[in-house]
Amino acid sequence: MEPSHQLSQAPEEIILRWDSAAPEELKDKMIFDSDREEIDRYLQAVDEIQRSMSSASISDDQNKVDSTMQIAMARLEDEFRYILSSHTTPIEVESLTDPSSSSRSMSTTESCVFEDENDEEADSQEVQLDLSSTSSPRFGSSGRSSYRAMSSIREIDLIPSDAIIDLRSIAERMITAGYLRECIQVYGSVRKSTFDSSFRRLGIEKLSIGDIQRLDWNELEMKIRRWIKAAKVSIRTLFASEKKLCEQIFYGIGTAIDDACFMETVKGPVVQLFNFAEAISISRRSPEKLFKILDLHDALTDLIPDIDVIFDSKSAEYIRIQTAEILSRLAEAVRGTLSEFENAVMRDPSLQPVPGGTLHPLTRYVMNYVSLISDYKVTLDELIVSKPSTGSRYSADPTTPDMDFAELEGKTPLALHLIWSIVVLQFNLEGKSRHYRDPSLAHLFIMNNVHYIVQKIKLSPELREMIGDVYLKRLTGKFRRAATNYERTTWVNVLYCLRNEGLNVGGSLSSGPAKSLIRERFKTFNAMFEEVHRTQSAWLIPDSQLREELRISITEKLIPAYRSFLGLHGHHIESGKHPENYIKYSVEELENAILDFFEGCSVTHNLRRRSH
Repeated sequence: MEPSHQLSQAPEEIILRWDSAAPEELKDKMIFDSDREEIDRYLQAVDEIQRSMSSASISDDQNKVDSTMQIAMARLEDEFRYILSSHTTPIEVESLTDPSSSSRSMSTTESCVFEDENDEEADSQEVQLDLSSTSSPRFGSSGRSSYRAMSSIREIDLIPSDAIIDLRSIAERMITAGYLRECIQVYGSVRKSTFDSSFRRLGIEKLSIGDIQRLDWNELEMKIRRWIKAAKVSIRTLFASEKKLCEQIFYGIGTAIDDACFMETVKGPVVQLFNFAEAISISRRSPEKLFKILDLHDALTDLIPDIDVIFDSKSAEYIRIQTAEILSRLAEAVRGTLSEFENAVMRDPSLQPVPGGTLHPLTRYVMNYVSLISDYKVTLDELIVSKPSTGSRYSADPTTPDMDFAELEGKTPLALHLIWSIVVLQFNLEGKSRHYRDPSLAHLFIMNNVHYIVQKIKLSPELREMIGDVYLKRLTGKFRRAATNYERTTWVNVLYCLRNEGLNVGGSLSSGPAKSLIRERFKTFNAMFEEVHRTQSAWLIPDSQLREELRISITEKLIPAYRSFLGLHGHHIESGKHPENYIKYSVEELENAILDFFEGCSVTHNLRRRSH
């Protein structure tokens, strides 16, 4: 506001009246707490002193004017600080957080890498993969920026408009008098404190890059989620609103003074904010970090356009460069972490066979991990640009898996990485299966685990699309072959006991030698079936449908053979002595016994004997 009336006192008297050595009644009083007339009188006095500085000719007058101006500037500096401080209040940052902007994975993304909602034993098993051996718009005449129209930026009024008018009137006079540095310093010192307060409430801590890298991963995971929310509020509201306030107070007073003031105020908070993302981008890579790094990358990608607009000046170029570099390093961390995951799966050292041939924790871990990767398909398709590194198709090295890319022509690099992860997993599982002493159990183990792989692919439309039906069909064939191999290994010898060949001794089934062979075959069958029942009841097929299908397949092969053998030869045994020692079970009892198979529970009772 420009005063227009004539001063009733000399300007020097008005200035000195409000000096720190002023009368007692004015010592603790602020000019801008006075009535408007008193404020205008003081500002007009400053203006006249300013004009007189150029016309003062005698050195004594010049010194007096200079001294008066220094007193006025000191007073205006105090007034500027007072107005700014008294109208600077903590921002309710909680109300600015957009609940819909939460990262995809929030609290359950990483936990579900280890767990399946429907897996009965998921809660008790974990896999720890050992990685120790791894490797912009410009301002127009209005002073308003076009970013105001962007929906992502949510400016708020930090200070009432009447206070802004007073602050601008002080700033104009201080800058005209050559007190630009002091004005900016006062503004920065007061406004920085609001960032400290807001950052504390948002959970942005003052941590060095070293401090962040030493944090436990569980704690760091929580901080990443918090940082993503805080960064969106900080950039789109706090920094944007601070820039608006600087424009309101300083725009048009001098050349880019509003920008200088803005950068002086936010440079510390900006460093504090981006230190965290930078620390994550250069931290040690391990598989469990992938999804949080992706969340961080996606969040920063979303913020880059806002950063480029809010920090659009030449003096803020280093911020734009820094965020672009952090984004690039996060992308490289994603690529490196995916490679670490593949290597860790290949190196998984666990040699102890899982009891009962059930799912290996590694299988659950890898497939849940791969399923989550497919959820980030849009981002990863941009970041993963090269095929996985594999050995030669015709390599004679039996210690490494291989994959024929020619069979997968047309697949994206990301899809090839996912398929490669599954190839590596199968290779690892084949090695683990060799630790089972019972070949039947080894086949059951492969069947269980490859079936789980197939089901996980089928349950995820995104994953199934990337893997493709050709490779899915190959996996399906593999678990079915494993089931066939299990049946052949377990039941061929059992069914061999029920053959008719060789029983027509002496041309008659009723001869003494023939009856003896029949008794021996019943006896051998009983012993073999009881052993299979005893051991394989403790084996586990966790998928109920697969379990039922295999039981049906066993029943369809065993029961007709047993019924036929019993029908043909049973009466020869029943007409002799102690038939119960040879024909121990009825057909129905065998059918019921098969229902005990693959439940994962040792049978505590003997098979129910046939009634005679």
